[in-house]
Amino acid sequence: MKIRAIAALLFILLSLSAFGQGHIKVTGYVRDADGNPLELVNIRVKGTLNGAMTNEKGYYSISVASGDSIALIYSCLGYNKAERIIPQAITDMRLNVQMNYTALELNEVSVTAIRKQTTTMETMNADKIKLLPDPAGGSIESLVVTFAGVSSNNELSSQYSVRGGSYDENIVYVNGIEVFRPLLIRSGQQEGLSFINPDLTESVNFAAGGFEASFGDKMSSVLDITYKKPKALEGSVSASLLGASAYVGSASGKFTQVTGIRYKTGRTLLKTMDTDAEYDPNFIDAQTYMTYKPAPKWEVNFLGNLSVNNYKFIPHNRETTFGTISNPKNFTVYFDGQERDKFQTMFGALTLKYQPNDNTEVGLQASAFNSKEEESYDISGEYWLSENGAEDAGDNISSAMSVGRYHEHARNRLRSNIMNVGHYGISRLKNNTLKWGALVQFEKINDRISEWEKRDSSGYSLPQTGGTVNLIDNLFSDQQLQSTRLSAYLQDAFKFRTKQGLFTLAGGIRGSYWTYNKEFIFSPRASLGFIPNFDQNLTLRLASGLYYQSPFYKELRLTQKDENGNNITILNNKLKSQRSIHFILGGDYTFRASDRNFKVTTELYYKKLDNLIPYTIDNVKIRYYGENCAKGYAMGLDVKFFGEFVPGTDSWISFSLMKAEQTIRETTKVPMPNSQGYNVSLFFQDYFPGYKRVKLNLKGVLSGGLPVTAPRKGYEDGYHRTPAYKRVDLGFSYQLAGGTDAIMDRGFFRHLKNIWLGLDVFNIFDIKNVSSYYWITDVYNTQYAVPNYLTGRQLNVRLIVDF
Repeated sequence: MKIRAIAALLFILLSLSAFGQGHIKVTGYVRDADGNPLELVNIRVKGTLNGAMTNEKGYYSISVASGDSIALIYSCLGYNKAERIIPQAITDMRLNVQMNYTALELNEVSVTAIRKQTTTMETMNADKIKLLPDPAGGSIESLVVTFAGVSSNNELSSQYSVRGGSYDENIVYVNGIEVFRPLLIRSGQQEGLSFINPDLTESVNFAAGGFEASFGDKMSSVLDITYKKPKALEGSVSASLLGASAYVGSASGKFTQVTGIRYKTGRTLLKTMDTDAEYDPNFIDAQTYMTYKPAPKWEVNFLGNLSVNNYKFIPHNRETTFGTISNPKNFTVYFDGQERDKFQTMFGALTLKYQPNDNTEVGLQASAFNSKEEESYDISGEYWLSENGAEDAGDNISSAMSVGRYHEHARNRLRSNIMNVGHYGISRLKNNTLKWGALVQFEKINDRISEWEKRDSSGYSLPQTGGTVNLIDNLFSDQQLQSTRLSAYLQDAFKFRTKQGLFTLAGGIRGSYWTYNKEFIFSPRASLGFIPNFDQNLTLRLASGLYYQSPFYKELRLTQKDENGNNITILNNKLKSQRSIHFILGGDYTFRASDRNFKVTTELYYKKLDNLIPYTIDNVKIRYYGENCAKGYAMGLDVKFFGEFVPGTDSWISFSLMKAEQTIRETTKVPMPNSQGYNVSLFFQDYFPGYKRVKLNLKGVLSGGLPVTAPRKGYEDGYHRTPAYKRVDLGFSYQLAGGTDAIMDRGFFRHLKNIWLGLDVFNIFDIKNVSSYYWITDVYNTQYAVPNYLTGRQLNVRLIVDF
């Protein structure tokens, strides 16, 4: 003990002696072997407690005692320690350091560490989508739905729900620009392509809540996408039974570009559904991202997109068997008519950046979005509902529980124009990262709705009055909306180190004003991250904030009856923003097992919800009440186990428990429409041992059923839940050529990198998942819910060529 006390005293004296000397500042950048900046690198003066950390740019600044030789130790998880000796510390100096990966050779597999996450934003490389089996034809969202807290119950849609929220509560950014989606489109088989092109994507950042103030006013999540800036000529061409895609990227001096085109058809996939029909969906999308540097400190970026989606549907007949073994039912329909939908969108965004120095960036942004959406259908059908099994359906009318006819008609048109212009800035001052921005947005929307449904049962028009022929439902709208939104934000992220560890504190405020309802909203948000010194494999996070969601056009539509009893749509200019207060407590623990890296992420959350606008979901199409008449909450636990289950690959399994409830008009307490209760998702990669040419990608989802209501009814009139959603998609990929193959040095193949041949098995267990219900009403006004099943088992063959 005496020896330890003497040693401690000597250490204190040496430290005080050093403190009494003059000080100089050592600054610089730390990068990896590829020249990329390294964040959270620990720089320490050898033999002292004096230290600092690098920021997002890899920049650091540390004060050291002037005088004799000083040694600086650079350390970061996953990289070899680096030591730099300053022989004579006399004046301020710049010292840049390059750190090499800590690599472990496992049969030519290089294993590196997992990135630290000090905020609620999770980062993922986009290359994992390349070989992922996806019935939607390849989308970033198909990977996002395997994250903890995220769920999707329809493989034909790129929409997703986060922690019980609606599909409209998720905000999407591409290269710092908010992107918009069509408003009228009914998601599912009519949906088409997601805006995000995975071929152009470099990185994916996602937060399931507690995100920072620089992101906009949404209540659930943010998806932040970064597109590529190619350093040389690159590209890829792929084709499958679901469509085709191609992209090319290049760099020439001051100019870079990456351009992609996609074509998707769900013809073969939709034929696995119960309805025998002529499906002719054709979706095409062209997108480009260009950068130009007219001067070293200036850069101009352009992001453009053109999308044309055509959906044609001519149904012939349908036969659906449902019920139980003891009480089977059969629903048979013979159709006439067709549906034709067309959705055309154009988007363009221009950004001007200026970087006066390495730590400051300011810019101007302008974007415009135009959408023309049309829905047209006239479909009639004659149906039989039987309880005697499939063999009697349609053959013995007397045994039918219900016999009837219906006719559905719609001529809906919607035009939307959204334009905005804004300014943003980023400045790094020592341990602070300051961000600010302001935006003005103009909106113009024209909406025309004309739809009705006529239904009769056993010759009686429904609803039956005994004397008139009535429509069971109709809706008409002729609305125009012009408005302006103003928004601004300011936030600061501060990193500091104590004896306990490294803290990352981020706080910000956001304000918005909308001229239509004359409402101003103010949103403070904050998060705290902590990496303790006693175990740097552990990361703890705490986040909270006030998140508003200002109404957009769909929320404003309020249905009322006119003097003739018709349902008409008016716009509710008294509607206020929905509000959610987030409380999130979470953390990560990284560890190595069997010479592989793993990470366990856990988050507890509670969201207090006020001024809610209730809604129902009809086949993934949201129909809002049009008024602030509910409040509620969402709470749950999200767990994600991420790591190298197979050496050299990344896989994960996510598990979520959730409870989300709302109280409508102070009297009716019901679940939120996307409250599933539980969700388990899996993304798994594998390859044949010793033969990496054959790879396996597996995606699995198991989630609880959703609460649904009868059409034109709210949750106050009762609800029931769909069965659990269960689906497993499996993809096999074989590398025909690539790497060091001799053929790659010959002729045309010299220009190629890889050639992949793939086989996908969608819904490998052929599980019939329910997307929605078709409701049958008999003459006694009794309703029967006939399930609409999603796609069955389907094989898909694909070819991918990289160059």
